[in-house]
Formats: sequence, C-alpha cells, structure tokens
Amino acid sequence: MTHSDTCGRGPASLRADFPILARSVYGHPLVYLDNGATTQKPRCVVDAMTDEYLNVNANVHRGVHYLSQQATDLMEQARERVRRFVRAAKVEEVVFTRGTTESINLVASSYTQAFLREGDEVVLTQMEHHSNIVPWQLMRDRYGIRLRVCPVTDDGRLDLDALAGLLGERTRLVCVTAVSNVLGTVNPVARIARMAHACGAHILVDAAQAAPHLPIDVQAMDCDFLALSGHKVYGPTGIGVLYGREELLEQMPPYMGGGEMIGTVSFEHTTFNRLPYKFEAGTPDYVAATGLARAMDYVEAAGMEAIMEHEHDLTLYALQRLRQVEGMRIFGYGSLPAAPTAAWPETGGAGSVVSFLVGGIHHLDMGTLLDRLGIAVRTGHHCAEPLMRRLGVEGTVRASFALYNTRSEVDTLAAGIERVARMF
Repeated sequence: MTHSDTCGRGPASLRADFPILARSVYGHPLVYLDNGATTQKPRCVVDAMTDEYLNVNANVHRGVHYLSQQATDLMEQARERVRRFVRAAKVEEVVFTRGTTESINLVASSYTQAFLREGDEVVLTQMEHHSNIVPWQLMRDRYGIRLRVCPVTDDGRLDLDALAGLLGERTRLVCVTAVSNVLGTVNPVARIARMAHACGAHILVDAAQAAPHLPIDVQAMDCDFLALSGHKVYGPTGIGVLYGREELLEQMPPYMGGGEMIGTVSFEHTTFNRLPYKFEAGTPDYVAATGLARAMDYVEAAGMEAIMEHEHDLTLYALQRLRQVEGMRIFGYGSLPAAPTAAWPETGGAGSVVSFLVGGIHHLDMGTLLDRLGIAVRTGHHCAEPLMRRLGVEGTVRASFALYNTRSEVDTLAAGIERVARMF
C-alpha cells in the first residue's frame, strides 16, 4: 500500500480495503462501532504478513543464512517505521512488546526496581484503564510505594488543579491516559508532563486510544514513556510498542530473562544486550512487527489530519442524533467538543467515543439487542471500574469510531437504539 493508494480517499472508498466490513450479521449489514476495543485490518496489512510467512519466515537476529537476515531486516525496518510514527529520537528507544498492557507492566516492574523506594509516590488518574492501575498496585504491594489518584470533574475531564496538589517531593512518576477509552476525553499530556517534570517526576502516557486518532509525537509531549497497541491502530494483535527515553531504559533492569536480551551468559554471571534488545527476551513476533509497520503506513497515507476531521464530524453527528433519543444519557460531553488539532498534547479535546445509557435499559441488554441488528458496540465497565464508580453507574454502552465509519452507520445506530427502547 503506497501513499497514493489511500491519500485523498474518503471513508466510503477506504472501506473497500477492509473486507470484513462487507459481511452481514444476523441478516443485517455489519455496523462495526467497537473500534476502541480493536480496529479492523486493511487487506494490505494481512497481505504483508502472509507474504512474510510464506516467503521470508525465519528467526531473527540469530542466523547467518539469507532468510534470517532478510527477516531481521524487515523487523528492524518496522522498528524504524514505529520510530517515525511516534517521532522518537532514536530507534534504541523503541521496544516491541505484546501490547500496551505488557508495555506498562514492563515499566512498572523495571522502573520501580531502578528508581522507586518505599514511600515514593506514583500518581494515577481516575480515568485510567485497569492496565494502568493494576500493575502499580502490584508494585505497591511488593515494594511499599504509594499510589495517589487525580480525580475527574463532572464534565469528564482531569482536575488539573487537584493534580497539582498531588504532586510533591516524593512523586516519582505520573501515569496518564492520552485519551479516555470511556469518555473520549483527550488529555493535555504535554501540560501534564511539564507539571510532572517541575517536581522532578517522570511521566508515562498510555496512548492505546490515541494512536489511531491523533498524531503521536513523544518529543512534543515531552513524555518519558509511551505505550501503544498494534491492534488498535489497524495492525495485528499480539504486538505493541513501548517508547522510553534512552537514559531511563539504560538504567532499568530487564523485564524478562532469556535469549536475545543477553550479552554473555555463564552460571556465575550474565551481561545484557544493548537497547532495545535488553527488553525483548525470546523470539519476537517479527511478522506482526511487519504488519504493524504496514498499518502505520496506511494511517499515514490516509492522513492523520483527515482522520481527525472525519472522526470529529462523526462524533458531533452521533451526539446530535443520540440526544434525540428519549431517555438518552451521554457521559463526558457537557457541550459539543472542539475538534482536536495537531496541538492536542497541549490543549486536549474530545472525540471518537460516545458512551451512553438509555432510560432504565441495562447496558448488556442494549448491546445484545443492537447486535441482533448487526450493530457491534461495547458494553460493560470497559476495564475502567474506578471511573464507572465516579460516574455512578455499573457500565455503559460505548460506540467508538474509526476512519472507515460513516454518518449512515450513525443513523443505523440511532435507529437501532430507538427500536430497542421501544421494546422496553
């Protein structure tokens, strides 16, 4: 897939690149609105991975034979592609993982061992995914660190005044999601990074929900760590990325031990490989790395500015349509959101996700009945139970948009909700 293949094409045209969008569910055309959980994959991603399995497959970094060297070249080309996508300064700062969850667990384990002592503090936020909560609880129980939590305002934003009050001389790390997977809130991570750095702390950004929708620039954010997942940015499952500042990664111990991450091994002593391989024990999913690189090519060719504009239009349209439904309760949007821009790390914003409930209809009932109409949405707590308690609900229905969704699909969603509501 070249730049010219996707550049300037609208969502209706791009849909042809995603074969699954043409299928039917229960006799209805599929309306896929669960992109916050995983995005669909364009044919070019699947083709690139198939080609590597059929024509290049060999273990990387270990062989002198041609196929191994070719597979190694493809993986390192993928690493360079990721570096450009997140705008890291060096490829040594790009670590391949299995996803955002593993990336955060890696930081929690290795950063804690290197930098934290009993009584040191890690600041989380009330809108974090469980993957950015539970690993830190494990470290708290193991090492005696303290966890502090930044609250969420009534309109679904981080209370930055409260955050300022949480930061102090024992703060070592601030962990924040770039975009809430429940509310769609786009957080001003560059501003938060300045607040963290001002008190001598580092910052970890969970960019799982940001990478498909917004330009990622770790240098503009001035973040110390950033995590993302391939499957949420039109790439394969089982592959993710950890960006980390070189000087921090150098001081952190390995997360896992085994092959590839070593320099020399004896029964008396082991030395470790250089970055980033120190954190990549065992055989990596090098084919998925190629798929991720191709997905990032696809997103870049479609144009992040065009993606932002399209998805913002869908979000506004969905809010307008859904608010016409009797008994509708939408979470996180006190007013219509301003469009995110390339300056989003500084200014924040909102979009691409709408979470709602209708009257007394249970979210699971709504999601199940919408599914029978061919409409795929998410239901439940979305791995954000603390945020659900803040909102005063058990769970919500979530519609989340991607570059291939259309206004007509929003109309189908609204009609489906109204039909379900009439049943109750």
